[in-house]
This record gives sequence, structure tokens and C-alpha cells, in this order.
Amino acid sequence: MSRSGAAAEKADSRQRPQMKVNEYKENQNIAYVSLRPVQTTVLIKTAKVYLAPFSLSNYQLDQLTCPKSLSEENSNNEVACKKTKIKKTCRRIIPPKMKNTSSKAESTLQNSSSAVHTESNKLQPKRTADAMNLSVDVESSQDGDSDEDTTPGLDDFSGLSPYERKRLKNISENADFFASLQLSESAARLREMIEKRQPPKSKRKKPKRENGIGCRRSMRLLKVDPSGVSLPAAPTPPTLVADETPLLPPGPLEMTSENQEDSSERFKGFLQTWAGMSKPSSKNTEKGLSSIKSYKANLNGMVISEDTVYKVTTGPIFSMALHPSETRTLVAVGAKFGQVGLCDLTQQPKEDGVYVFHPHSQPVSCLYFSPANPAHILSLSYDGTLRCGDFSRAIFEEVYRNERSSFSSFDFLAEDASTLIVGHWDGNMSLVDRRTPGTSYEKLTSSSMGKIRTVHVHPVHRQYFITAGLRDTHIYDARRLNSRRSQPLISLTEHTKSIASAYFSPLTGNRVVTTCADCNLRIFDSSCISSKIPLLTTIRHNTFTGRWLTRFQAMWDPKQEDCVVVGSMAHPRRVEIFHETGKRVHSFGGECLVSVCSINAMHPTRYILAGGNSSGKIHVFMNEKSC
Repeated sequence: MSRSGAAAEKADSRQRPQMKVNEYKENQNIAYVSLRPVQTTVLIKTAKVYLAPFSLSNYQLDQLTCPKSLSEENSNNEVACKKTKIKKTCRRIIPPKMKNTSSKAESTLQNSSSAVHTESNKLQPKRTADAMNLSVDVESSQDGDSDEDTTPGLDDFSGLSPYERKRLKNISENADFFASLQLSESAARLREMIEKRQPPKSKRKKPKRENGIGCRRSMRLLKVDPSGVSLPAAPTPPTLVADETPLLPPGPLEMTSENQEDSSERFKGFLQTWAGMSKPSSKNTEKGLSSIKSYKANLNGMVISEDTVYKVTTGPIFSMALHPSETRTLVAVGAKFGQVGLCDLTQQPKEDGVYVFHPHSQPVSCLYFSPANPAHILSLSYDGTLRCGDFSRAIFEEVYRNERSSFSSFDFLAEDASTLIVGHWDGNMSLVDRRTPGTSYEKLTSSSMGKIRTVHVHPVHRQYFITAGLRDTHIYDARRLNSRRSQPLISLTEHTKSIASAYFSPLTGNRVVTTCADCNLRIFDSSCISSKIPLLTTIRHNTFTGRWLTRFQAMWDPKQEDCVVVGSMAHPRRVEIFHETGKRVHSFGGECLVSVCSINAMHPTRYILAGGNSSGKIHVFMNEKSC
């Protein structure tokens, strides 16, 4: 029996290497006919699967014996199944041209599988050692390719690479692992437990205080006196009325001072003083310009002191004028709330020299002394009225009234102050003749400007006047104004923002100075009024005054028409004078000047400068001899 077993082992060992040699030859042939390695591995694995039943080493020898008929029947069935699978796989993979080669490979595989099956049937496990050796041999052959042979569904992934099959295997194992954990069922059970364990919402009962007093509260909010006595009911607040200042009644208004008694002898003397100024100055104002050197020397002698700082009005100053008197220093200002203030700097104490009147209900934006009669002062307001203050009669006479419009500025078209040109905030212009009865206009015309801020007449050719608006400065001819829309003769378009003012030079009118919100002062050459006026100089100057300060307006010095006076935002506070070339000539300042003087005016013949701020104060610079 031992010899026959050894012979069987030798025969088995001889046939197994021979089968592998045949398989490699078949694989070489298949590779030669361009078959992929996938088909080769499938054929070899299929042949090795049939030895799996012999790896059961735990069974006894009598159990390893299988009836010949049953083993043959099972082997035939398995071989038939494998053949059909191999055919299907080969038909799906091998192209039509390689059918002959694949049929040869299939026949070789069938022969090898039948030979192995025959040898396995001839072996009879008569000894336990032989069966154990056989099972060990088979298990060792299976362990070499366990990763590939034991993959479930191998035929379904026969066309995939080993890496992809390994990946699919890992995915399936991970899915089985997570399914074994039963996380969804655990989560459902936990959710049910949480819902069941939620305690019912119980309202907490507040403990009752023994003395019956709740939380402390402010006695002020309870409107109770600290002693416990209830306070009286608060008075009902007054109903707010729209901020609309009613217009003053039409017609003349009496000169009634707001800060002085009308029946006092001092007020009557004040009116007589102003009435005595009716005669214009006999001093020749047409003399030539002084040199810049002498002009600077005179400016250096102008100083300010506490005695020359006056509180005149309650609101910001919008306009200012200096009386041309040679003997007395008289200053007039127009304020925001319709006030007109008159100040006599020669009166002592200085509080007795200030008189405030109320001829308008809205800001007074323009103020002039009459060139024909210096005892008359004309004031224009936003409320649509233009009045003339006559000190000899102590009344404010109404010159022009238009309740449908708001006035912005005016100037005299005639030297005798009989005709006026009035600018409106809506861009219209009015010609007013004081010699005709009534308070209406002679001609109302519309301009090409959206707004008109200032109006100024040429000092020599009085038919021309210049207007400053939003972004344009226009020069018009009063003889060519029509009722529909008047076209300007010249337009100055160098400005980029809104323009606060535009004025001709006071003696010849050969220059025009404009103040623009782009922080520039521009000086133009208007010696020849033609189709275009050239720009001479641009002076960089901070004109951004903000919301609470009156806007700057650069004014010419009547004594030196090549120099302009303008306020400044610089520190320390100052008032500056520039030459038409752009050079700074002088800066007025001092310890008494602590605010911004937005509106300034120069005396026509004397070296006196008055500046008004946004709190109703005036600051006067003058020579020490004049003080």
C-alpha cells in the first residue's frame, strides 16, 4: 500500500507540473494572438477550483471517499457550467478573427481539467498521512492566489484590472462592516429614547414677597416725589408748526429798533447822524492806483482790538456794506433771520452804537448804500422783498415785492440808483424802475441758468452785468433781455463746481474775480467784452466752509482794484488779500480774531476792513489814528 501511495504521489506530482507547462504554453499562444492577460488568468483559476473539496482536513478518511457515480456526476455538472461561462467570456472578449485560436485554448483546457479529475478519482485515501499530504498541497496551492480565487462574483468583473477588483472588494467589505454595526437602528432607538425622556415644561412659580413690594422701579419714571407724593401731571407739549416764517405786511415799515428804546434821545440822535450823511463825499475817488509798496505799508498799519469787535445780530451774517463817510465809521450788516444791523464805531460806549432792525422775515443776502443818497440803504431778502431804509423819515420803504419767487442778489443799473437788476434763485431776472409807482417789475426774463447767486453791473459800461450760478458765469446785455429766454453774450465755463460769487473790478471793470467751490479763485481779463474772456490767474484757496459757515465771497478793494479780499479757513484765523497775479499781499490777523470771517468789505476811500462771521459779530481792522 505504501508503494502504491508513493507511486500515486509521484504520478500526481509529475502531472501537475506538466499541466502548468501546458498552461504556460497555452498562455504564450494566446498572447501571441493578442489576447489580454485577463483571459489567461481566468482559464488557470477555473482549472484549480476543482481541488477545493480535498482541503477539508478535519474529515475522516472514510468521509473523504465519495461514490464514483456521484463524484462523476458533480464533476460533469461543474465542468459543463464552467465551459459555458468560459465560452461566454471568450465570445465577449476575443474578436472574431481569433476564434480559431480561442477554440484551441478551450480544448486544451478541457483536456487538462479531465486529466486532473481522473487522477483525483483514482486516488483512494487509504492512509491518513496521504490524505493529509494531499490536503496540505492543495491548500498551499490555493493560498498563493487566495486574493483572486476567493473574490465573489469573479465572472462579473472579468474585464477589470486587479486594482479595480481589489477596490470593489474593499468597498463591499466596508459596506458589510457598516451594515453590521446597525447605526441607523441605533440612531432610531436613541431618538425614541430622547423623545420619551423630555420632561414636561413646568412654569416656575415666583415666590411671593412677604411685604407685597415687587422689584424696585425708578420714582422718576413712576412720576412720584421722593417723599412718596405723586407729582402733578406734565403739561402737554405744544404742537409743532411747520417752520414757515410769515411774510411781513406789504408797504412801508417803521424803523423800530429791537435792542434800543425808540423814545430815547440817543436813538433820535442816531437817526439824525445817519440822515446827515445824505451828501456824497466830495473827495475824488477816480485817482490812479497806488503802488503795491505803499499799499502794503498802509495795510500793515491796520490793526484790530477788543473795541473794534461788535456783536450785532443773533444769526450768521450774510451781507455787509461800509458807509462811504469820511468822518464816521458806519457798518451795516444783513443777517440770516431778516435782521439789518447798523453799527457806529465812533459812538462810546460801543453798546450804544449798535441798532438792529427787522425789515425782512428771511435771510438778507444783499445790502448796498445808495450811490445817489448815502442816507438810503437798500436790502434784499429771500422772502421776495426789496426795501429801502430812509433814515430821514425813519421808515423802510418797499421797492419791489414778488411773493412767488425768492431773491438772491441785486445791483444798480443806473448811477442814480433809479433802475435795478434783481436776480432770483430760480434763474429769473427782473428789471425794476424805482421811478414808476407800485412795487412790481418792469420786465421779467428767464436766463439759461438754473440758479443765480450774485448779480453785478459793469462800473463803466453799465449795460453789461455778470451773474454767477451753479457752474456757469454769464455776462448779459440789459438792452437785449427778452421775456422768454435771454441768451448770454459770454459764458465762463472754466469752473467745475458751484460758484459763490462773481464781481467786476470796481473802477474800470477790466477784471472779473470768481469764487468757486472747487477751492479756486479765478481772475479773468474783461477789458474787451467779446465772444470769449481769457483766464488770467487761478489762485488755490480753501473755500470749503461746510454747513454752518457762510460761503466765502472774494471782493475787490475799491481803492486798489487789482487786489481782492477773501476770508480764510487757515489757523490762526485771518483775512487775506491777493494780487491779481496770485501773490498774497497781506494777511490780517490778531488775538481778537478767533473766528472765520466769511463776508468782508473794504471802505472805498479809507483803509478800513470789516469782516463778519457766522455768529453775528463784526471784526474791524483800521489804522490806529482812525480808532
